[in-house]
Amino acid sequence: MNRLLLLTFALLTGICQADDRPSFILLMGDDHGWSETGYNNHPHLQTPILDEMAANGLQLDHFYAGHPTCSPTRGSVLTGRHPNRYGTFHPGWSIRPEEITIAHLLGEAGYLCGHFGKWHLGPVKSDSPTNPRAMGFHHYVSHDNFYEMNPEFSKNGAPPQPYKGEGSEVTIDETLKFIEMAKKEKKPFLAVVWFGSPHEPYSGLPEDLALYDDLPAAYADREVKLTSMETGRPVKRPLRDVLQERYAEITAMDRAIGKLRSQLKKDGLRDNTVLWYCGDNGGPASSGRATTPFRREKAWMYEGGIRVPGVIEWPSVITKGRVSDLNSVTSDMLPTLCDLANVPLPKRPLDGISIAPLLSGEMKERPAPIYFWKYNSKRVTGHSPKPTPYIDPELQEGTTPLVKYMGNKLTRSFRNFHQPPVSDKDYVSPRVALGNRYKLVVDGEKNSAVELFDLRHDPAETENLAESKPDITAQMQEQLRSWQDSVFNSLTLKDYSP
Repeated sequence: MNRLLLLTFALLTGICQADDRPSFILLMGDDHGWSETGYNNHPHLQTPILDEMAANGLQLDHFYAGHPTCSPTRGSVLTGRHPNRYGTFHPGWSIRPEEITIAHLLGEAGYLCGHFGKWHLGPVKSDSPTNPRAMGFHHYVSHDNFYEMNPEFSKNGAPPQPYKGEGSEVTIDETLKFIEMAKKEKKPFLAVVWFGSPHEPYSGLPEDLALYDDLPAAYADREVKLTSMETGRPVKRPLRDVLQERYAEITAMDRAIGKLRSQLKKDGLRDNTVLWYCGDNGGPASSGRATTPFRREKAWMYEGGIRVPGVIEWPSVITKGRVSDLNSVTSDMLPTLCDLANVPLPKRPLDGISIAPLLSGEMKERPAPIYFWKYNSKRVTGHSPKPTPYIDPELQEGTTPLVKYMGNKLTRSFRNFHQPPVSDKDYVSPRVALGNRYKLVVDGEKNSAVELFDLRHDPAETENLAESKPDITAQMQEQLRSWQDSVFNSLTLKDYSP
């Protein structure tokens, strides 16, 4: 019914014909926290394009990354599933080849599918069983991990080659070439565009750095630890200098998104293209807490680690700007796009739901909580006997160069393992059940045990209501444990059985 209403609206406005389907562009900033946009009242940042999208489209004020770190969240976008279901526990843990992605589904339905920028779900080389093409994309210009100026990308699995220019703009330029291909083939398209910014180490164009010459002098009194662009090793630098570079990267990314939107309009594609922007996790400890109103940061289960900017723009359907406080999450992307494209969902457990009804204002709350879980991967890697690699380790070796050392090499390699036998000890580690009002956090901090927060009145998560609301706490704990049972069922390969 909701899909029919959306298409009817488009027909009445004269935007599309009955057989037209929307195209989709999924944009993601790397380590881009909720507060780091102009529209969320950041005191320094200039993000005019994201601000315009938020003003004209649907601003998802309560949007969440599927995990407080990057690789797992990216897996949730592609699969609609929590990353623990397929062993993508932490950054650098690959996806599994048997997973069904949004590119598989839309590709089979006639969409041209492309990936651009950071992949981080396995190597992008040609023989990787989890490169973008293996995971359903027809075309890709991608990097194993994050990147800076003049990035080196692999094009469809070929050896990495340098692409001259500012990283975000280069990524958009390759995306626009792909969109031109789709236009010539008269196909709707899916473009998954994952920027390398604003992940550290930071850099910026002179004109972008100049925008932030006047950051408060007090920031210079604090030193933070991050990667050196010169050595690739950890270094301490004044926070003021770090923020100037970080903010320059965000502004450059914002400008690149503007270039994309302008070209879509010039090509006559903007009205019926769904543009969805989000971050992959909260801002990092080294710089992300400069202005955040939330508790903690990247890698934590509190709001500062998982709540991120989220905006949807679709001019033919979302004709007036709105702000939604409905909880939504990156795992909602696959079911939502399938709903809008009239494509059946895969027959395996999903953790996301379609929020297509939200686009037309029909959806007021979620039918069930959103679950988060930072699994203790040492339960796998420290197991005796040692676990069996899920993929040949040679196939998990990355090729695209990094500025940052990963161990003793300037590349990122990946891992995934067959799950050892599950015991009660596997259920522990930080985990969350997020309801329409209350958020249950278990083991969020050391010795924190069980915490319950009323996010509608306490978004900073300062008042623990677990003892004063025992019934709600117990119910959410039970729901969380039942969901974990389902996750382990998936992790131990039950979903892949015929």
